[in-house]
Amino acid sequence: MDVQEIRKVESFLKRRFQLPAIKVRARPQKKDSAEVFIGDEFIGVLFRDDEDGELSYNFTMAILDIDLEEGA
Repeated sequence: MDVQEIRKVESFLKRRFQLPAIKVRARPQKKDSAEVFIGDEFIGVLFRDDEDGELSYNFTMAILDIDLEEGA
């Protein structure tokens, strides 16, 4: 993902989740994905999918059971 593409997706995520602290950063040595952060906390990976001429982005976020206990 190039810088312009990352900025577009980051802008979308900020608007969609009403969360200006979301940041999307390029991954070193990976061109098909980027890392997603809230502030300095890593929350997931954004994958670029350009299959059959259809471009889409898939966001993957793991939620650990220990994270759920913090919110209880």
